[in-house]
Amino acid sequence: MSSTILIADDDPVQRRLLEAAVRRFGYDAETAEGGEQALARLTRTGAPPVDLLILDLVMPDLDGMGVLTRMRDLKIAIPVIVQTANGSIETVISAMRAGANDFVVKPVGAERLQISIKNALCADALAGELRRINRRTQGSLTFKDLVSRSEEMTRVIRLGDRAARSGIPVLIEGESGVGKEIVARAIQGGSDRRGKPFVTVNCGALPANLVESILFGHEKGAFTGATEKHAGKFLEANGGTLFLDEIGELPLETQVKLLRALQEGEIDPVGAKRPVRVDIRLISATNQNLIELVKRGQFREDLFYRLNVFPITIPPLRARRDDIGDLARRFATRFAAEEGKKLRGVTHETISLLSSYDWPGNVRQLENAVFRAVVLADGDELTVNEFPQIAAHVEGFSVRLPPLPAPAPAASAPEREIVRVEIRDPNVMSLLGQHGEMRRLEDIEAEVIKFALVHYRGQMSEIARRLGIGRSTLYRKMKEYGLGDAEDQSVDAA
Repeated sequence: MSSTILIADDDPVQRRLLEAAVRRFGYDAETAEGGEQALARLTRTGAPPVDLLILDLVMPDLDGMGVLTRMRDLKIAIPVIVQTANGSIETVISAMRAGANDFVVKPVGAERLQISIKNALCADALAGELRRINRRTQGSLTFKDLVSRSEEMTRVIRLGDRAARSGIPVLIEGESGVGKEIVARAIQGGSDRRGKPFVTVNCGALPANLVESILFGHEKGAFTGATEKHAGKFLEANGGTLFLDEIGELPLETQVKLLRALQEGEIDPVGAKRPVRVDIRLISATNQNLIELVKRGQFREDLFYRLNVFPITIPPLRARRDDIGDLARRFATRFAAEEGKKLRGVTHETISLLSSYDWPGNVRQLENAVFRAVVLADGDELTVNEFPQIAAHVEGFSVRLPPLPAPAPAASAPEREIVRVEIRDPNVMSLLGQHGEMRRLEDIEAEVIKFALVHYRGQMSEIARRLGIGRSTLYRKMKEYGLGDAEDQSVDAA
């Protein structure tokens, strides 16, 4: 999904001009007639997040400086571009001191406004990534740092926030790469154990003969090779949180001792003469169906019910496509800073491509794909040219392998295959047929209506308005072109 830009201006003409320009740049736009209305939108509970505010400084009810002051008091940290007809240096300094990111003078040119928006969004994305990294390192990451546009992920954030305010055992379920550890860290960051140790254990990576020692520790000389005393992960996490990832991989004999540790609050290090008290909060995670493992006798039923007190299921990335654009922009900003690349962001065509892919590796795969794209990028934006492997798997993009070039006569080294990727924009419609002749007008019109049905998700009033025709005309043309039963389409009440 594109970034959402809120335009606050009391002049209706200016609002319409700015809204048209912002939408032409590829962003979603909302408008407010004054400062109070803009603040009401920014603080509305449950509303989609606003990524940037274009703010007029001179408004009758609450002027721009008042809005900036109230935003600072309410800790609303989004980039702001202020605009006014008065371009004096005093006005610029006052607005910047109040928290504005940039300043434009009316009437602003389209190119100047577009550059200002890109720079502000890029700077905000980098600041957000640095803030999340620092809070994660300090153990203070909270769910306020995990902003999502999808309803499924918003529900996860609400559940996680409630779990953070309690000491209840949490089981996080989801496919590999969806971000289970990030949710676990946010639970700790929002709890009374904030800033305390957060110890992660990947149960699937533990050697079978050392699982017990790694988790519970051992005494010196407890077994062959135990030349020193080892505390174990439970003691490392004492006072804080222990995150057991892929808990379904634990051996059955270790599950018995884990159950006792959770019930009694004490562990038995290998070779120790007496148990050791521990105070931990356990958060477990799995990408398997633990109930099926219980039925097959591979996971203890009593341990399952001890862990599955507060389950949280994280949806795969393909089920929350609205978040792909924001994640891609965040990753691109972070990797560009790490690699020393000057990137303004990701093109809207690229976001459309990434949002159409299913991402079987989820967020981890997207992160790695963006990292590779940043390394390959030569321009100031990531384009579809940096994602040829993704384009090859998305409908509407074609990959063509040209004939191999003739080898040089004197070359003695083995031939190397050169692969060229040709990417076609799925939003561009051809006016010529296969044999180079002009296509019929009705064929072009049918293709336009078919595209609009998909693009606006069957919202017939919106489609008719965008195409500049009446709804009855739209239904008639759909029937003529055989584009499905118009009565079965989703029709809004407008």
